[in-house]
Amino acid sequence: MIAQQLSSSSNTGMSAPVAIFIIPQRSETLKRCCDLFFCLATAVIVIPVIFMAWVLVRVTSPGPGFYSQVRVGRNGRHYRIYKIRSMRYNCEAASGAAWSTKRDPRVTPIGKIFRALHIDELPQLLNVLRGDMSLVGPRPERPEFVGPLSEKIPGYTMRLLVRPGVTGLAQIQLPPDTDIESVRTKLVLDRCYVQSGGFWLDLRILLGTGIYLMGVSYARVRKLMRLPNPLTDREKMAESSAQVVGPFKMATFFQSPQDKVATQRSLSLNGEQIACSQAQ
Repeated sequence: MIAQQLSSSSNTGMSAPVAIFIIPQRSETLKRCCDLFFCLATAVIVIPVIFMAWVLVRVTSPGPGFYSQVRVGRNGRHYRIYKIRSMRYNCEAASGAAWSTKRDPRVTPIGKIFRALHIDELPQLLNVLRGDMSLVGPRPERPEFVGPLSEKIPGYTMRLLVRPGVTGLAQIQLPPDTDIESVRTKLVLDRCYVQSGGFWLDLRILLGTGIYLMGVSYARVRKLMRLPNPLTDREKMAESSAQVVGPFKMATFFQSPQDKVATQRSLSLNGEQIACSQAQ
């Protein structure tokens, strides 16, 4: 259970306060317009796919075709996320909130296919339209996890400075979270996105997501899209759970003026500087 991995206490909500910050607009209007345009432009394709997926779930397993959960959004605001159900109905009734594992027995046969193709994520476009999420951003987390994670991992709440995303810098370079260390590792990329995100990086992430869905490996996607990744120096990262050191050079592929400005900035985690806007 997640409670056993994160804390000895039996917290069911956010056990630690989430710091609320205000960041510069930094093309927020452009990002929002792009989110709305993409959702509306793809609606003709996405809606029939969602409907067919819903039908398949209904006829292959008991329970509803959709499911919703409360997630933590920008500045710690709670909202309800929507997905196609890929697990057995009410599967956490006995175990409580828990991370999904690689061969999770709770996942239904049709759910395995949906998860591999990320079809179960498509209803989140409704959250994008509503403004709860963006197309690109850190993965939205459950409040049952955010509190303990905020206590265990310094700087965790920085990922809440931006709207969570359907896809993101960490999501297309690292596998799903399974324990605290995997969250700690992904946080480096989430913080990197918060610090240096912008239109051109979002574009690379969206293109990289499409390439990843075609079966291309994480490493190959990173190289093709020249995505920033401070985690490439894993040996130095292992010296401290909150330390990522190593020089990186800015890629010229899709480089924008904003990227150039971002190279002059860095993040601080436990007093250590993290160069995060440069691609390898």
